[in-house]
Amino acid sequence: MAYDINNKTILVTGANRGIGKVLVETFIERGAAKVYAAVRKLESASPLVEKYGDKVVPIQIDLANPQSIAAAAQTAKDVQVVVNNAGAFKGTTPLDENAIASLEFEININLYGLIHMAQVFAPLLKANGGGVFAQLNSVVSMKTFSNFATYSASKAAAYSVTQALRELLNDQGTTVLSVHPGPIATDMGDEAGLTEIAEPPTLVAEGIIKALENGDFHVFPGSMAKQIGGAYQSFAKNVVEVNMSEG
Repeated sequence: MAYDINNKTILVTGANRGIGKVLVETFIERGAAKVYAAVRKLESASPLVEKYGDKVVPIQIDLANPQSIAAAAQTAKDVQVVVNNAGAFKGTTPLDENAIASLEFEININLYGLIHMAQVFAPLLKANGGGVFAQLNSVVSMKTFSNFATYSASKAAAYSVTQALRELLNDQGTTVLSVHPGPIATDMGDEAGLTEIAEPPTLVAEGIIKALENGDFHVFPGSMAKQIGGAYQSFAKNVVEVNMSEG
């Protein structure tokens, strides 16, 4: 079912830089009424407020702190679209001495943070007519890269939960998106050593908007993402997006 972000109230986590910042900018430029810029430090959203005025409302969310998510929901009671963009990255292989510590850190943010966001904001989306819950999952949720395998594992787990959310939130009229960007020009992309092949963050924003217009579940922004998505499409349509009984 098509969804139009025009005149909607949107919340974006990790809104102060990279993909999150571009999402805020694009949503406002495409007609969003208001965007809650969810950040760990409120002052980091000041440039967005200076640029867009009261269309941007800074709000404090740390995905590692469930209390901050619950507190944010008390402010953002009118939210209609939630985009959980924030995430944590450690460039760790399974053979590194710190592999377990890295995985625990990434799971806490990338998986537990997603679950806390869904638990807190799904009821608000229902109360406000259904709306949208979008999760940034990355292509590494489908294809592990050994140099950052723990990050890949955390995103694969998040993708699994996102599939469950698609089914669970369907009954309340909430559209769920699973967004799988390839290498994107962000600080995290630089940290992963992907600078030379990274593509603009605008591709992610445009991909989300197009997916909402088309009623898609999976979003594959960027060249690598489209390559993986093209190969994955048959499985996605015939398995992932089909309602199956556990029995």
